[in-house]
Amino acid sequence: MAEHTSSSITIEATPAEVMAVIADFGRYSEWTGEVKQAEVLETDEQGRASKVRLVLDAGAIKDDHTLNYSWPSPGVVEWSLDKSQMLRQLDGSYSLEPEAGGKHTKVTYTLTVDVKIPMLGMIKRKAEKVIIDRALDGLKTRVESGAAS
Repeated sequence: MAEHTSSSITIEATPAEVMAVIADFGRYSEWTGEVKQAEVLETDEQGRASKVRLVLDAGAIKDDHTLNYSWPSPGVVEWSLDKSQMLRQLDGSYSLEPEAGGKHTKVTYTLTVDVKIPMLGMIKRKAEKVIIDRALDGLKTRVESGAAS
């Protein structure tokens, strides 16, 4: 059974500014360490990505996969695995909460990964933690640098 890993970081920006970077899949390779390529395949009625192809290289986990995205509220984006060469499950979410009068945002990233090949749970959780920490650090740097504008 897959277990999830999660971590949080505070970013000096509004939730809308943070979500704009998260939703800009075409630029993921510029700030995420693991995503080497991202391509939006489908969008929802509001123009947000609903299906995205990602080429991932996270050390122990390398894959070319497609994720289904949903946007259940303005501060939340969730995804689940559609198809993959190596993964059985890749579910996750970003949840954004305004802090300090709306000028800071607490970002929580939750991730569940299950691979098709046998892998020790400890190694899998370490890979999840590396993915999350690099993504949160990259997101913080990207948003606070103003490079997203």
